[in-house]
Amino acid sequence: MTWAKGAKAVTDVTGDVTVQPAAEYTAADACAAELLCDRHPGDAVAFRVIEPDLSTTELTYGELGKRSQQLAAALAERGIKQGDAVGVLMAKSVDLPAVLLAIWRLGAIHVPLFTAFATPAIELRLTGSDAKLVITDVDQASKLLSLEGKPWEVVQVGGEQPAAPGWTLLSELEAEQRPVPESARVGADGVLIQLFTSGTTGTPKAVPVPVKALASMTRYLLDAIDLRPDDVFFNAADPGWAYGLYYAILGPMALGQTSMLLHAGFAPALAWDVLERFQVTNFAAAPTVYRALRANPPGRAVSIPLRCASSAGEPLTPEVISWARETFGIEVRDHYGQTEHGMVVANSWRDDLRADVVEGSMGYPLPGWSCAVLADESDEVVPPGTVGRLAIDTGNSPLMWFPGYVNAPERTAERFTADGRWCLTGDTVTQDADGRLYFSSRDDDVIIMAGYRIGPFDVESVLVTHPAVVEAAVVGAPDELRGEVLEAYVVLAEGRQADDELVSELQQLVKKEFAAHAYPRRVHVVDSLPKTPSGKIQRFKLRQRSTQEAPTS
Repeated sequence: MTWAKGAKAVTDVTGDVTVQPAAEYTAADACAAELLCDRHPGDAVAFRVIEPDLSTTELTYGELGKRSQQLAAALAERGIKQGDAVGVLMAKSVDLPAVLLAIWRLGAIHVPLFTAFATPAIELRLTGSDAKLVITDVDQASKLLSLEGKPWEVVQVGGEQPAAPGWTLLSELEAEQRPVPESARVGADGVLIQLFTSGTTGTPKAVPVPVKALASMTRYLLDAIDLRPDDVFFNAADPGWAYGLYYAILGPMALGQTSMLLHAGFAPALAWDVLERFQVTNFAAAPTVYRALRANPPGRAVSIPLRCASSAGEPLTPEVISWARETFGIEVRDHYGQTEHGMVVANSWRDDLRADVVEGSMGYPLPGWSCAVLADESDEVVPPGTVGRLAIDTGNSPLMWFPGYVNAPERTAERFTADGRWCLTGDTVTQDADGRLYFSSRDDDVIIMAGYRIGPFDVESVLVTHPAVVEAAVVGAPDELRGEVLEAYVVLAEGRQADDELVSELQQLVKKEFAAHAYPRRVHVVDSLPKTPSGKIQRFKLRQRSTQEAPTS
């Protein structure tokens, strides 16, 4: 198998690589369907979908192309056109790639909806994107039934059709043959995805992901992960989030590579079985996955020919690296990126970029990206060893694609310096004399749990709807397995008492109104919350208190 490169690379004798995006991704007439599917051999396998019993379905690029064309025709008949937003509330199934490609064929915009989200979080994203239609798995459909009367139609995958207006089964749409529309050529700046990311205050921010971002995604797979045509590649991340969507779906499709999708929730025993049964050679996952595998060994001798193991989503702790060396004969290499620009820093696997792993370091800026550490109070680069703000040099990063948040100029302005030169990541780091970067902390209050970024505002907004709660603040607390978990500090209404029943009510409220994975593991009742003179909650003081009060084993 051969594939189209995501960018042209020139290597000099020092090992430095200068990267420019390949012309097909920057073309004014770029076509997503062509780049992701139609240019690849029809008999090449695009996705291997694995069920919990380890049975598999292989979906070739030819099959994917044909089915997505028919789906695109059906969606066009429902009124979906270029620029329209379509929500997708689906798990990693054999249906998902065809649905996504059908949306992109029309030049429409995919709005990812994480399957752990509750109805209000789903509604916020559908409303915020002005979605015209949402496609949902049958086991997720109940979350949408209560939204009857909203301005979007629903297409259900599997099951029986509910007696609700504007509701259609995917199987019915596919049953009719329709003329296939020509795939849209939206160009390099045409938007493929509108992915919402949480922050510290206000509603989630919408990140537009353009066609030209494919160049960056493919370069990450080639340079950091060292993905090769003969690799058995498994990225365990969920495509409802950036790492799974960018690097288990989009990047592999652009390269014509086979990607494995596990149609099941994560479980250590199942993950061990998948790694061994399918002889995975290149594996990517959040540190939580590696920690869970370490804590739950298979209980038998296993033979897994891992050549590369990569981690992203949160800082990688040292014990995982040493465990992997003992278990697989290779270390896990830490990589760093964000929803807004994908991966930009890594301990790369590619031979001419590979360097020794230093514990605590997330590696070097990747080819095509230029990063620096800026002072807290100015936009000046600080000396090595100084903690500062990690920033991307926009003028010297040819793979940079983030244009700013959708309809949010003020929040976009917060991400860039006044002169536009630097894009601020919101993370603080240090850089050693050799150029390696070391994560220090977020300079905002976003919580990173099991690789998922959770904005405290989202959870706090739910907690204060309980009649017993006057004020609430949520912080991240260290957790051995998940990296961080949520802890809530609440001020109760006069006459209300804290007890186990109230704690349970608050936890269930968050699960129901925001997301099943984002509930506070501990709830503290306090007389007041620490605030600045202007009334802003000082969550850093609550984090300090949480650390001091953390239970000891």
